[in-house]
Amino acid sequence: MARQTPLPHPLDVTPKPAGPGRPKDPGKRAAILDAAKRLFVAQGFDGVSMDQIASDAGVSKLTVYSHFGDKESLFGEAVRAHCEAGMPTSLFEANPTMPLRERLTSIGKAFFAMVMTPEAIAGHRILCSPQVATSAMPEVFWEAGPQRVQKSFTELLERRIAAGELDIGDVERAAAQFFTLLKGEQHAKAVFGYSCSRRRDTPDEHVDAVVELFMRAYARR
Repeated sequence: MARQTPLPHPLDVTPKPAGPGRPKDPGKRAAILDAAKRLFVAQGFDGVSMDQIASDAGVSKLTVYSHFGDKESLFGEAVRAHCEAGMPTSLFEANPTMPLRERLTSIGKAFFAMVMTPEAIAGHRILCSPQVATSAMPEVFWEAGPQRVQKSFTELLERRIAAGELDIGDVERAAAQFFTLLKGEQHAKAVFGYSCSRRRDTPDEHVDAVVELFMRAYARR
């Protein structure tokens, strides 16, 4: 009869090494992002320290670094969170039953509302400041916000081209044109802090005019 190997006593078993660290607390992450967005808007990128963000969020500075690494990454995540809140993924999901004009209008209204918020205007001004314009921050901002939105919109346009609704030679250019038109004069004036204008277009009228122009240029007749 073969001898059975005795089972080790529980106290003799070497415990497995712990994992790489505690799971990140989503509540603390959200608090840090909220604090960062408020402070960046109020004081600019250079005027805010990680200590201030940690204090405003009610966490330690070590927690801020643990979640985001550095201030540049935190700024990028704040931009991404703003864009995802204003233009969620659901705006770009495949929905072939929705008429093209209606789909473009819903995206246009969401985009225009997002870029005209005080947070977005302040972020644009931050990026135009000499200290930030010559740093890596513009690239961080572009990849975190506009690039994501334009990529999702480009994919939507490609689906509509495949369905025979649009005739576009350069889809990426057309996507960039759409969002540039949506910003238009109103966004530029908001960035400059200039509120006087002879035109009194409502946001809906502005978006409708952009969609009409886009449809005239690219809709398949």
